[in-house]
Amino acid sequence: MDLPLADVPEPDVSLEPVGFMVAGEGGDRIHFLDWDGPPASAPGVVAIHGLGQTAWIWAPVARRLGGPHGVRRFVAMDLRGHGLSDAPTEDGAYGLGALASDVVAVTDGSGLLDGAAHGIVLAGHGFGAIVAARAAVLLDDRCAGIVLVDGGWESIESATGMEADEFLRGIDEPPEVMRSMSAFLADRRRFDPASWDADQERAARATVVETHAGRVVPSTRPHATEASVRAMFTYGPAAVLAEVHAPVMALIADDDATGSRRRALEFASAARVAAGVGPVASRAFFDGGPLGHNLMRYRPREVAAAIMDTGV
Repeated sequence: MDLPLADVPEPDVSLEPVGFMVAGEGGDRIHFLDWDGPPASAPGVVAIHGLGQTAWIWAPVARRLGGPHGVRRFVAMDLRGHGLSDAPTEDGAYGLGALASDVVAVTDGSGLLDGAAHGIVLAGHGFGAIVAARAAVLLDDRCAGIVLVDGGWESIESATGMEADEFLRGIDEPPEVMRSMSAFLADRRRFDPASWDADQERAARATVVETHAGRVVPSTRPHATEASVRAMFTYGPAAVLAEVHAPVMALIADDDATGSRRRALEFASAARVAAGVGPVASRAFFDGGPLGHNLMRYRPREVAAAIMDTGV
């Protein structure tokens, strides 16, 4: 399907968000960045990052949609255990229900629904797409639509062929990448030098902490990473998406040779049709250029267009 790329504004490089805290599930503090935007003439956006990332990963999209001259009020949050949000240690603190409740808290605390007749659009990337789907169920008719950015329609176990323990063993960065901040940033820049800029550096820096010895370690707390991964493996996409009454858009960065990702999307879409809530609209990017998971970096215009096209 075609996306309205011509309607997407150019990025406002002068735009700077304001950070806020809101009380989430269990009273834990959840941090979000508010990129502001026009009055509620169209649904505002709550954007949710993926595993090990922070709200800053959404900057390339926020600069196109938010701000005083933008088209949507844009809020991006830090999931619990990530970024500047609290990292509780209690059992069950990172269940999908708790994470989804935090999204609702940010929606309410940001004032996105104040005077809005359209509800909000949830945009989630990877693990954040899973959280967005669960949050859409909680928000019900207050959710005008969700955009699943390269995730949220697959069973992680089926997609990876791994169990949670094996997945966890494979997510550590190579030691040479973590030996210094400069080595880490150079590695991130190499993913796609053409898209590397100040926002990408800030997003990368937010995911690590520099030690006194000069090495870097992930900023996401180890217990939060483990608990989030285990929550991710409990997700049943067809069942959850069938409960979402709002329109669903899926953006696919890449697929394997067998087309397994598209088949998983078709299965989830069929479950929605059977439940009477409509299919998943989808767009795959296979037209050259970098096909990395981080579509906000590699295809910010397309991600912005999908958000603009959802919930209106």
